[in-house]
Amino acid sequence: MSNAFELPPREGKPRKRGLTTMVDFGPDEMGWTGGPGGIESLLKCAADYIDYAKIYALNGLLLPEETVKEAAKLYRDYDCHPFAGGMLFEYAYAKNQLDEFDTLLRREELMGFEISENYITLEDDERKGLIDRFQKAGFDVVYEFGRKAPTEPMKLEELGAVIHSVGECGIEHVIVEQSEIDMLAESSTTGLDELRRQNWFDQIVIEADPYRFPQQHAGLIKQFGPDVNLCNIASGQVLRLEGFRRGIGRAVEYCIMDDLI
Repeated sequence: MSNAFELPPREGKPRKRGLTTMVDFGPDEMGWTGGPGGIESLLKCAADYIDYAKIYALNGLLLPEETVKEAAKLYRDYDCHPFAGGMLFEYAYAKNQLDEFDTLLRREELMGFEISENYITLEDDERKGLIDRFQKAGFDVVYEFGRKAPTEPMKLEELGAVIHSVGECGIEHVIVEQSEIDMLAESSTTGLDELRRQNWFDQIVIEADPYRFPQQHAGLIKQFGPDVNLCNIASGQVLRLEGFRRGIGRAVEYCIMDDLI
């Protein structure tokens, strides 16, 4: 045991496991306050614990472009990779305005975005074609699997096939939609255990529900371990989540003390 008075180490950035993707809701009760200055205050304290920062839903259109541009720069400055959430892409796809979508993100200097299929449906060749198109245009592409309103539990073999397919495009992690995780857990008492046993489990990032913090988040850590990849962590939850990963907090029963006493 080290004589230094410090917490047990955790893998630093860039991480392959234990990723935390923060969702930037903008100036609301679960987001930042005081404009981009609020983001910088957060990053000065917690940037080491934020791997990615997702600009929520259609905030790329709702917020002033200069605000998004400034926020994206701050995240880059602190090595927290920013990207636009998938609904912005889906909205542009449904309107047949992907060129305009490209132009908007360039104006905002937000050169990362999520391709999702919450409402639209892409065939494998089209999905890979879109990923290739935007990667060649200089964008960092994130992929999310699943529907916002699934009608049946996801099939793990289907998720595995998608992970393999987008992996051929260089995408190392796939976000799994919160609703899909919820339905899998509700449909089978062993569903989450089966998910954990897949050989590609470390390649998924599980969406948590910010409105079920801290119980759900602590439960995910107990279920999958402290190095589970998690997404949609609200700005005010980042530091406490890092504590949970390290066994700090009543929600995880202060298990950091287990081996000391």
